[in-house]
Amino acid sequence: MSLVKLSIKGISYSQTQNGAYALILNEVDGERKLPIVIGAFEAQSIAIALEKEIKPPRPLTHDLFKNFAERFDIIVKQVIIHKLVDGVFYSSIICERDKIEEIIDARTSDAIALALRFNAPIFTYKNILDKAGIYLKTNPQEGDNDSNEIDDILSNPETFGNEEDENQLAERPFLKHSIQELNEILAIAVSDEDYEKAAKIRDEISKRES
Repeated sequence: MSLVKLSIKGISYSQTQNGAYALILNEVDGERKLPIVIGAFEAQSIAIALEKEIKPPRPLTHDLFKNFAERFDIIVKQVIIHKLVDGVFYSSIICERDKIEEIIDARTSDAIALALRFNAPIFTYKNILDKAGIYLKTNPQEGDNDSNEIDDILSNPETFGNEEDENQLAERPFLKHSIQELNEILAIAVSDEDYEKAAKIRDEISKRES
């Protein structure tokens, strides 16, 4: 079976499962997206790895794993999403130490969080992408709920938190703060290890600077 390389498109709050997030993987040499539902902790860890400007004062679990692996000369070479059963993705971490390769079973969210920290590529098999991959419609038909939901997830990558209202203030709770205030709040959030809040603030700052 042929492998397909994936990149991370972004993370969005899941519209279908409370307290869960949708990690969106993108086919590198194609147009399909692979959405994977993950938990809040894993979403936070992946977001921090993606957001280079947020530095936790103490190592998170995946950071600890990376430090441990590096101390003992273990390298994560790649991650493979190798199985899909009843909507659950199964992954393997391919590691190497002293030129000996080992395969470690892992939850997909953990595997991807580690792949980011080791700059390791992420792959899946073509048959999994054929089964679970989705295409975005350029001009979705009005009333097409499935397409609208997909567009909603993918159009707001790397956003975090409950969508209590649909108005602008609910989507951007820090809209009224100045850039200086945002940077001050960001520093406090990182110091308090409130990375979900920090990610929201960083996202708002990025929108202002873009």
